[in-house]
This record gives sequence, C-alpha cells and structure tokens, in this order.
Amino acid sequence: MLHKKTSNTPSYRKSLTIYMVVRLSIMFTTQMVSVAVGWQIYAITKSAFYLGLVGLVQFVPMVLLTLIVGMIADRFNRKTIICLSEAAQTVIFVFMALGNFISSETILIAVFLLGIFNAFQGPALQSLLPNIVPNDDFTRAAAGSTSASQVAMVAGPAIGGILYAFGPKIVYLIAGFYSLLSAILVLFIYVMNEQIKSREPVTLRLVLSGISFIKSKPVVMGAILLDLFAVLFGGATALLPIYAENILNVGSIGLGVLRSAPAIGAAIISFILSRRPLQHNVGHILFAAVLCFSITTIIFAVSKSFQLSFLILILLGCSDGISVVIRATLVQIETPNAMLGRVNSVRQLFTGTSNQLGEFESGITANWFGAMPSVLIGGIGTLLIILLWFRLFPSLYHVDQFDNSRH
Repeated sequence: MLHKKTSNTPSYRKSLTIYMVVRLSIMFTTQMVSVAVGWQIYAITKSAFYLGLVGLVQFVPMVLLTLIVGMIADRFNRKTIICLSEAAQTVIFVFMALGNFISSETILIAVFLLGIFNAFQGPALQSLLPNIVPNDDFTRAAAGSTSASQVAMVAGPAIGGILYAFGPKIVYLIAGFYSLLSAILVLFIYVMNEQIKSREPVTLRLVLSGISFIKSKPVVMGAILLDLFAVLFGGATALLPIYAENILNVGSIGLGVLRSAPAIGAAIISFILSRRPLQHNVGHILFAAVLCFSITTIIFAVSKSFQLSFLILILLGCSDGISVVIRATLVQIETPNAMLGRVNSVRQLFTGTSNQLGEFESGITANWFGAMPSVLIGGIGTLLIILLWFRLFPSLYHVDQFDNSRH
C-alpha cells in the first residue's frame, strides 16, 4: 500500500505541481496530435477504415508490451522511463513535421512508434503519483491530476484544430516542443515515498503477477473491465472527422471544438471531485456514470445540430470523468507500491487501449453501415454491458466507500 507521510512536507506540493504540468503537457500533445492525424489521414484517404486503423496501430503496441512495460516500471526508475519515452517522441514529431514524404502509410508507422513509447510511459507516469503524494491526500491528488489533464484535453483538440488550418507541420512541431518540455521537467520531481523496486527474479510468474493480482480483486477487475467494454462499444471520437465534415459541416476548427467537448465535461467533474471527494455510494455512482455515458452516446449518434452535439459531448465527458477518478483511486489505493507498475500496465491495456480499439471498431462498423448507425450500435451495446455487469460484479455496484472496497 502507499506509505503514510505528512502532507506538510515542503516538496510535496511543488513535486505534485510539476507532475501535473508534465501530465498536462503529455495529454495536450496527445490530443492535439490526434486531431491532426485524424484530419490529415481522412483528407488523404477519405476512408473511415483508415480512421479505424489509426486506433488499431496504437492498440497493438499496448497488447504486445503490456506485461513487459509493467515489470520495467517496477524495476527501474520511473522518472527515467518517462524522460526517455518523451525524448523519443520528440524525435518522431520532428520527423513528422520536417519530412517531405508524409503519406497514410508513414503516418500509421509514426503513430505505431508513438504507441510503443506511450506503452512504456503510461504505467511509469501513473505509478509515479503515489511516490509523490501522501496516502491520506491521494484521492484529492488523483482528482486534481485528472482535472489538470482534462484541461489539456480541452485545449489540445481545439488548438490542434485551429493550428491545422495552417498545416499539420505546425501541429507536429509544437507537439515536439511539449514532449521535450515534459522530458526535462519530469527530472525535477522529488520522490517523497521512495519507489520500492521489485528485486524478484524475472520469471513468467512475475510477469503475469499484475493479472493475478487484479483477478484476486473482483472490485478492481470489474471496474477496469467495465470501462474497457463501455469505451469499446461507446467510443465515437474516431468518427468525429466524418461528423465534422459530412454531417455537421463545421470543418477542422469545428472538429477541434468537438474533440474538446468531452474534456470540458471531464475537467468540470474532476475539479468538483478534487474539492469534494466521493464519500459514499461509490459503486452506484460508477454505474450511473456509465449509464449516462451510453445514453449521451446514443443521443450524439442521431444529432445533426452542432450545438446539441457539443453539449451532449460535454455531458459524455462528465460521466467519463467520474469513472476515471473512481477507477484510478480504486487501483492505486488497493495496489502495493512494488506492484504498481505491473498492475497499471494491465490497467493501461484494458482502459487506455479501449479508446484505440474502440476507434478501430467504430471505423470498421462505420465503413460497413455508416457513421450514425455505428455510433448508435455502440451506445446500445454499452447499455447491454451495464445490465450484464450487475450480474457479473454485484460487489462493485455495492461498494460504498473506497476503503470498504478491500474485499
């Protein structure tokens, strides 16, 4: 578990601030580039299938590397892993900005490489927070950190859409700058709760221990898998370029605004939760949030109004933001420090890649049936998942407080 330290330690606030800036910078870069890549590859191919491929090539590295990167995050310095990953992404962004032979294939290769380095960075970044924050303050810090990243998710797509009007190269150059900034800043984070590095021999049992731990915690497993399937079926962001151009007719700037809308909702709810942490009915609130996510997805699917679509996506972001905070708190509090990397790598596979796999699923179904039916089918699928989870994970629904979830 996390070590208890007094939150009056002078370095605590400063290190948490730097951590939030780094996370904000990383998320800003990711969201800004996602708009540019989606718009650029759709402009080249005019194909929903290729939009789905963007998600798939990000998903594959996560699947292949999940167990390895978790073990690495537990055996090596987490700050160093983040620094090297961001430095490598800086090189890729510079290549995308300055290369004169960009095609749909080279974009997919670049996105695949970014997916590799994100696979290493994700568990290290998530596992670093408990080394900075006292156990008593972790719930607030997790909500505050989520709020900070959501600010970037609001600004990133909007600014990415605006900058794309001047060409994708500008977007990639700015992304390279922020990646380099993150690589430098992370080195200035002071670790208050020293990372307990795993010294066990590298065996198959060690590699699979993250999965074994999650299986032993039905509440944690249920929360992670619920998010996986909800986003897998309910994710509509991959098709926003089609909605922006063919359904809502708002162009690249409108696309950036639409991509920002879910993050606006998530930022609002994360800010509220950082001030007023959840005290009771955690499980009920989680299920209600996923229900809201599915309903807003269905409404967005049939909307032909830009204003309505924007508002609905904000509500969708609110519901997703609640789920993110609950899941992050459950996993971090329940997991021993020495296993955080392995557990977070599995969590990243199930939750982080659900977005990419959901994009691929949306692209394929949109290619078969069209954009609107694809999103509508996904929203209905999410409703069915909620009903199934009532039967499979009743203990998750009945969680009252975070401390009481330790079955």
